[in-house]
Amino acid sequence: MRTLLVPFFDDAKAEAALAAACHVARRFSSHVEGLFVLRPPPVFEGEGIAMAGSYMTQFREEGRRLADGAKQRFDRFVVGQNFTIKGLDQAEDAATAEWRELEGLEGPVISDHARLFDMMIIGREFGHPWFDWQVMCEAGLFESGRPVLVTSEQTIGALGETILLAWNGGTETARAISMSMPFLTRAKSVLVLTVEGATVPGPSGDAVAQHLRRNAIEASSKTVGLGGLAAGEVIVNEAQAFGADMIVKGAYTNSRLRQLVFGGATRYLLGKATLPLLLAH
Repeated sequence: MRTLLVPFFDDAKAEAALAAACHVARRFSSHVEGLFVLRPPPVFEGEGIAMAGSYMTQFREEGRRLADGAKQRFDRFVVGQNFTIKGLDQAEDAATAEWRELEGLEGPVISDHARLFDMMIIGREFGHPWFDWQVMCEAGLFESGRPVLVTSEQTIGALGETILLAWNGGTETARAISMSMPFLTRAKSVLVLTVEGATVPGPSGDAVAQHLRRNAIEASSKTVGLGGLAAGEVIVNEAQAFGADMIVKGAYTNSRLRQLVFGGATRYLLGKATLPLLLAH
């Protein structure tokens, strides 16, 4: 986890994500990049439709104002954390940070740029109404090939010391395990949780825990029923009971469309969980 991407905005939710990134960066001597996406003015196509030049100018000026405010907040925070502001080529074997602005639509920009990084860290509901954080989050999950850490506005204390691994037998969760190994191998305790009725054919949680222990990870396993609750709610309740400071999960074992219509554990966690979520697809 030596390079971390943080989509950023001038608000408290983005700053909470940056605080989590700084926490991770100290642990792994990482380089943190704060990214502001400068959106182009919307273009409306059609006969007789013309956009006033003053509108285009005002849109760009507003984007510039928001980017400048975000950069000031970013610089102030990382300097307050005693991070050195350096470019990636100048980064040393210590926690460093830098600022970047890219122009385009959030989804394509994130899906391309995040492929360079070991992990993207994004604040839940950050940047409203300028950004659609879920578009950025899902672009990272589906298009970057990298894990995404989703944070809430809650203050970060410990992170990755006590981990609940939500195991459902699927490929996505196996990938999430692989991508979260830097955290799992340093955790003090890991619980592999299987929720009956919310799994796909695959190895058992007991087998997962056994293989994690072979990697010198302090892992145990637990299987619980739904008990009339949604799978995501069960995961949140079990994480709280375990005292977890992070949930690791494979994202969207069911398709986004199916989860949008019928609900699903990933959608529940993205909307409701207050613990940091390390997700991979």
